[in-house]
Amino acid sequence: MFLLPLPVAGRVAIRRLEVRRCWSHRVAAAAAMTKGLVLGIYSREKDDDVPQLTSAGENFDKLVSGKLREILNISGPPLKASKTRTFYGLHEDFPSVVVVGLGKKAAAVDDQENCHEGKENIRAAIAAGCRQIQELEIPSVEVDPCGDAQAAAEGAVLGLYEYDSLKQKKKAVVSAKLHGSGDQEAWQRGVLFASGQNLARQLMETPANEMTPTKFAEMIEKNLKSASSKTEVHIRPKSWIEEQEMGSFLSVAKGSDEPPVFLEIHYRGSPNGSDAPLVFVGKGITFDSGGISIKPAANMDLMRADMGGAATICSAIVSAAKLSLPINVVGLAPLCENMPSGKANKPGDVVRAKNGKTIQVDNTDAEGRLILADALCYAHTFNPKAIIDAATLTGAMDIALGSGATGVFTNSSWLWDRLFKASVETGDRVWRMPLFEHYTRQVVDCQLADVNNIGKYRSGGACTAAAFLKEFVSHPKWAHLDIAGVMTNKDEIPYLRKGMTGRPTRTLIEFLLRFSQDSA
Repeated sequence: MFLLPLPVAGRVAIRRLEVRRCWSHRVAAAAAMTKGLVLGIYSREKDDDVPQLTSAGENFDKLVSGKLREILNISGPPLKASKTRTFYGLHEDFPSVVVVGLGKKAAAVDDQENCHEGKENIRAAIAAGCRQIQELEIPSVEVDPCGDAQAAAEGAVLGLYEYDSLKQKKKAVVSAKLHGSGDQEAWQRGVLFASGQNLARQLMETPANEMTPTKFAEMIEKNLKSASSKTEVHIRPKSWIEEQEMGSFLSVAKGSDEPPVFLEIHYRGSPNGSDAPLVFVGKGITFDSGGISIKPAANMDLMRADMGGAATICSAIVSAAKLSLPINVVGLAPLCENMPSGKANKPGDVVRAKNGKTIQVDNTDAEGRLILADALCYAHTFNPKAIIDAATLTGAMDIALGSGATGVFTNSSWLWDRLFKASVETGDRVWRMPLFEHYTRQVVDCQLADVNNIGKYRSGGACTAAAFLKEFVSHPKWAHLDIAGVMTNKDEIPYLRKGMTGRPTRTLIEFLLRFSQDSA
């Protein structure tokens, strides 16, 4: 058939229609680029095995008519644990699909490693996959539960976090959600656990001029009150601290122009309001220069995180409130700076703690134990079920355990057992340290006072610090967590970026969760 040319108006109309179609395809493509997908694949159990996709991975492979498995087979060797491979254009809903290696499917609790290897593999793999999506600047990602939705959520939320509040150029914000209709409850629990740790990371990473004692207390108040109506916050001023005769705490605070704060927070989740609480105590030195016994300049900036104990215990209580745990918890955080000045503690000074004991201050850089001494005395007034304190207390703990585990000194095997089991679950491990009379003798052998704030000898510094704190504890269930070694991360924990870690917040939350279940 012979067709006459269209009139000019008709040709123009067709061109406009083509432009519209082209534009609509581009808009659809741009809209599709707003979502990524992270899927898991297990390592081969034997050399001649075929690597097994997760349940979600298998379902997606069926959706794309086997293309995922096909392209995986030709894209390189099988994926090792935490390694990633990104594919494009497999499905219109997910233009970018990241496949991550999960290690052995049968991985479980490793008694040598004191952690659940399978859960740790999931956290590390999902973190790596989500970061790949973040690098592509895709604002949303759906995450394969990989058989443990809580661990997957923790990996996603912890892995995507980076402190960049004070930078003009920030990383792309990525929203992670569970892929499929799996265990939403476990996913949300994982989000809460990880968000609690991220709150501690934020508090620890914020510069000291932005995170003063007062600002720290206000930030915790804001977070706790938004978490639950069953909370109470007291930001105690210097006058209250003086009324409580906390001379040891005040002796550290007086060196700085920044006023001290004693933060007291309550979460009353127990149906029985008269239930005795657990009491958490956290060291809250918002900047530690060392005082008159001043620290070396190198890496002194890291001492903005010397309130890590306060950050972790307060964040754990905020998380307990969000989880609506049926327990009562009190958090105590003596907050101040340790600075050199004409008013500061001098080596050889003697100060008096709340319980009347006198302390010879031979090293002003051993200040954490001075503020904790008064807080521990005050903790007993709540008639608690147990007392747990956390502190970035000693460089000696970093030397002893590095970033492998938090050191725990406790007078209670009952308490140790519960902390240990919680840490196996979270992968944020603890290790029991000695609380021998051998170390107590080294701090009570003191020329001018009842107790010295440093040990008689240079060795065993973390142990003598714990022995010092024990002089201010009469409760039969007390644990001291020295978190100095786990304060920062370089590359040891793959699902945490470089910087302040917020450890061991998730272990404390898991401890509270298990304690609430035991008490029910």
